[in-house]
Amino acid sequence: MAVQKILVVDDDAELRKMMAHFLSNNGFMVYTASTGAEIENFINQGRIDLILLDVMLGEENGVELCRKLRAQQDVPIIFVSALAADQQRVAGYAVGADDYIGKPFNLDLLLARVKAVLRRVQRSSSLAYRRNIYTYHFKGWKFSSKTSEAFNPQGVQVALSQLETRLLKVFLANPFIVLTRDEIVSAMDVTNDGQSISDNSGRALDVLVGRLRGKIEINPKNPTILKTERGIGYVFATEVTRQEE
Repeated sequence: MAVQKILVVDDDAELRKMMAHFLSNNGFMVYTASTGAEIENFINQGRIDLILLDVMLGEENGVELCRKLRAQQDVPIIFVSALAADQQRVAGYAVGADDYIGKPFNLDLLLARVKAVLRRVQRSSSLAYRRNIYTYHFKGWKFSSKTSEAFNPQGVQVALSQLETRLLKVFLANPFIVLTRDEIVSAMDVTNDGQSISDNSGRALDVLVGRLRGKIEINPKNPTILKTERGIGYVFATEVTRQEE
């Protein structure tokens, strides 16, 4: 298994050194940075598995840096900041942060949170679709993930709601993979746009799947594309090809 790479970003040199030393001793390869330009440089050089990002970096704003990264990257980001009031945490999550740890913090807690985020990402990496800029083709259909436009086999555009679009993106990224309801809902909620289909019974997702079937299936009552796996969830049971836009 490849050693996971963490980028520690903080303008406090002593804190950077302390976190880097601790994480290195716990099996990670650690790089450090203090500016947005240095973050970009490390990202361009190769794979980074997780970024620990301070909110205040001198004259730079970590929240805005996170927003820019999210427009280009799926790399997990954990904010580590002395600014830990509820509204600041909400602002961090709103721009796509995976977690938020307030300073001062316990190093063992930091390690536990880092490992938890990495486990979650590894499990759901194939579900993520933030960076998708593809045109997908399936069963004569064409779907642009850039414009969210869907065209049926006759070339007629079919209107999809925002939730239907998000659901379709998850399935198109994972053809022939049986997904649990929890995995589907989690992958859809990654977009952080304030909408959610979560409920205690899973009924909301089932209703949404039924609506999507009504638009993409020839016979929604006997689906051949979006099938139910009893007791588990759903599977997109058809070949999907994609082209970069």
